Amino acid sequence: MSKRTLDGFFKASSAKKAPVEDRSLSTRNLEPQSSDVTNHPTFPWAVPNLPRNIAGELETLVTHTGKEIKNQPHLDLLYFHPFVPRTIERELFEFLRSELFFYRVKYTIQRFGKQTEINTPRFTTVFGIDETSRFTAELPSIVEASDRTKSVSKSKYKCQPRPIPECLDFLRRVTEAATDTEYNFCLVNYYATGNDSISYHSDDERFLGPDPAIASFTLGAKRDFLMKHKPVALKNGEEPLETTPIKLPLASGDMVLMRGPTQANWLHSIPKRKGADVDKGRINITLRRAMTPAGTENYYRYNVGDGGVYRWSKEKKAMLPWSAAGK
Repeated sequence: MSKRTLDGFFKASSAKKAPVEDRSLSTRNLEPQSSDVTNHPTFPWAVPNLPRNIAGELETLVTHTGKEIKNQPHLDLLYFHPFVPRTIERELFEFLRSELFFYRVKYTIQRFGKQTEINTPRFTTVFGIDETSRFTAELPSIVEASDRTKSVSKSKYKCQPRPIPECLDFLRRVTEAATDTEYNFCLVNYYATGNDSISYHSDDERFLGPDPAIASFTLGAKRDFLMKHKPVALKNGEEPLETTPIKLPLASGDMVLMRGPTQANWLHSIPKRKGADVDKGRINITLRRAMTPAGTENYYRYNVGDGGVYRWSKEKKAMLPWSAAGK
């Protein structure tokens, strides 16, 4: 069977695939300002588009299929091993680590009645906007989705939403086609060493709507992806659920799509690990769909915050603080 490209997929006349085309066009972010980069006032620097060889291989994945995992209660996974071909996964990892800007976010929460400061144990960045708004290529740059002639009010967002750069939006569009799912947000985590982690949690916030789908990519170092069922309060006479914790050793290029009832019932984490390989760095890209402004505010607060920008230094082999003066 011949491989189908992204353009060919979106131009297909099949009724089954038409909704995917419509969704991609309706959620597509700001187009690059030149043929080579994506820029925006909220970007500290212009982000280059994907190298042609990477884009060329990714666009053939629109009909890629994964392995369904539904062998436990409330579990619905689609596991691609890999999604990003092994021929380009390392180059894609190096490209994104070098070209994207990251943050080391600090924030405070109420814990046991006291204000507690949290230092995010990984580098983060985020792009996108919720379903109630759209980016445009002209001013005003953000308009109401219900009336695209109307700019959003200044009070709608406290944060500064920014469009998904083309290098990530290309992956988003390919993933939409392969999973028949719509995404408008792209979160990127960089785990610099085995000490960087994320604790057990679920992406079940109300602003994601019911049964949200989260597509999670791994690039770089292999890390364990752990899942366990949430505790279940049993009523009189009910038998406890029989579930088994899950461990997926995610390699570079792998992708897990969590969908259906998974987020409402299962927790997932990336625990700390030791070893030379994990200290080589890992990028995690997650695609998701926020339905309300609360989602936009949440993602920018916890993945951008108020701190300084970091950029990968090839010379120092580390994420270092960046400033316009030291560009």
